[in-house]
Amino acid sequence: MKLTQLTHTRAVALMLLVTMMWSTAGVVTRHLESARSFEVTFWRSFFTVVSLLVILPFFQGRMVFSRIRNGGFALWLSGVCWSVMFTAFMVALTLTTVANVLVTLALGPFVTALLARVFIGHRIPPRTWFAIAMAGVGIAWMYGGQMDLVSHLGGTLVALLVPLAGACNWTVVQHNRSQGQKIDMVPAVLLGAVISSLVTLPLSFPLAATPHDVGLLALLGLFQLAIPCVLSVLCAGVLKAPEVALLALLEVIFGILLAWFGANEVPGANVLTGGALVVGALVVNELIGWRQRACV
Repeated sequence: MKLTQLTHTRAVALMLLVTMMWSTAGVVTRHLESARSFEVTFWRSFFTVVSLLVILPFFQGRMVFSRIRNGGFALWLSGVCWSVMFTAFMVALTLTTVANVLVTLALGPFVTALLARVFIGHRIPPRTWFAIAMAGVGIAWMYGGQMDLVSHLGGTLVALLVPLAGACNWTVVQHNRSQGQKIDMVPAVLLGAVISSLVTLPLSFPLAATPHDVGLLALLGLFQLAIPCVLSVLCAGVLKAPEVALLALLEVIFGILLAWFGANEVPGANVLTGGALVVGALVVNELIGWRQRACV
């Protein structure tokens, strides 16, 4: 799909699909036999590289590689951001609890809105600020009772790199589009996967993944990272940066549901209540936005 054909409504729908694909990581890793932590990150990033080496030339031709070489600072900065997001999440999980990491990720929309406002002058509508706040409260309600920031401070600080890198990434993409630059930011996902693979490989030894594990992680590399990350960059060219980050929070909700049905991890009442708050905030924000655009 060309960027010019991607309307706001289609971009929102596509981002919903992206978050669903991102959310499959949890339920799939529950079925791994031997692979753990850094090795999971390495194999997933490695197969993302392999997938993108097929996907990008197929859709963009071999010129995609020259675009990487000549992409300039914005492209390489986006690639570094992707590598941080690919890597920091798993590293944080080795240092602290999943609850700590997920609550930290809920800071993403706040950080994105702030960076977009400071660096590219985006005006954030009051409805989006309200939705961001409600989504943050919802995520905190889901996991706040399990938090222990003092004893897991290191992991929490590493997890903070994910929303920081994400905010920087979406802001760079938006700034690139707003300036009318024709730099293709999609190859930045490939750069991020390459950097993540190189960084985590030495930390993965001795490799313990079984053929079953490698097969599952290959699926994650293609369907959980390569395809949705490319689609998210296209969406970021249409949606405002805070809106992308806000919609991305649905990954947490979808991840809970998939773990519930796919790994028999039944969520508690606080998880269901917080999830409803997040979804409600997103729905209200989008409905008000669509109504305002229709009246223009």
